[in-house]
Amino acid sequence: MKFYFYIFFSLVSVTFSCSSQNNQSKKEMKTVSQLKKSEEEWKKVLSPAQYYVLREKGTERPFSGKYYLSTEKGIYECAACGAELFRSDNKFDAGCGWPSFSDVVDSSKVVYTKDNSHGMMRTEITCARCGGHLGHVFDDGPVPKGLRYCINSISINLKSNKSTEKK
Repeated sequence: MKFYFYIFFSLVSVTFSCSSQNNQSKKEMKTVSQLKKSEEEWKKVLSPAQYYVLREKGTERPFSGKYYLSTEKGIYECAACGAELFRSDNKFDAGCGWPSFSDVVDSSKVVYTKDNSHGMMRTEITCARCGGHLGHVFDDGPVPKGLRYCINSISINLKSNKSTEKK
């Protein structure tokens, strides 16, 4: 009985947490300029693998992405539109096989959507500017927020601090 109560409580907690984020994101999203392109235009600017993940909501294999173990400092941007999404200071190794972040740069930069595909209850996150699929957010991350943004490496690019420093 305790086991079923724990599962129910966990699901309610995840749903409440993500619903709050979704409501906040919708309110703030009005300030994000939308980038609209046809699917043919996206196919011209994205690699086939990027198109699969960003536009078709695919995923890369765990432990295969270029940013999974990266410790380089900088800002992670959407690979499709360049929107700043995550700071390297919020990146941590969750052991899940994908880059994980404890927070976004700004909650208006992502959109939270319930995702019940593959027999799981998850919250998908997409780029608020271009609609590109980034990954999912879970409530098993580090304190203080307790969130883990599990992101496909192929859906982001790192703008390193080295490339932004003045020479």
